[in-house]
Amino acid sequence: MANFHTSKKIHAPASEVWKVLSDIDRETEFWHGIKSIKNISKSGNIVEREVVIAFKNSVCKETVTILPMKSITTDITEGPLKGKKVIVINRDGDKASVVDVEWDIRLSGFMGIFSKMVKKHILEGTNDALNRISKEVEK
Repeated sequence: MANFHTSKKIHAPASEVWKVLSDIDRETEFWHGIKSIKNISKSGNIVEREVVIAFKNSVCKETVTILPMKSITTDITEGPLKGKKVIVINRDGDKASVVDVEWDIRLSGFMGIFSKMVKKHILEGTNDALNRISKEVEK
């Protein structure tokens, strides 16, 4: 089981940051561990999808719940890793935002022996994604 957190202050209004964060179909642009996304169904603020991740082009099934201007929760229900990623946006004055990302995941089967390495990789990938999102909205 791996539980970890990271955050980034972005020098842009929360509404601008939210436009990028909440467009979950664009995740491959920012989260390079995601190779492709196939939406299975959408109902209100809930999206069921299949995601191909960079690790051996593995397929994960996810349920994404979007709470406007608050959070995006991704429940990973099938694949080599299972668990949850929660992205929360907070205003930091009128012209800045803080994006918090909390992961709570476990690796399936034999992958468990690589937990430390995978945690480090996902944390680095998350920080890289937050930097790309920051560059996008701070243009």
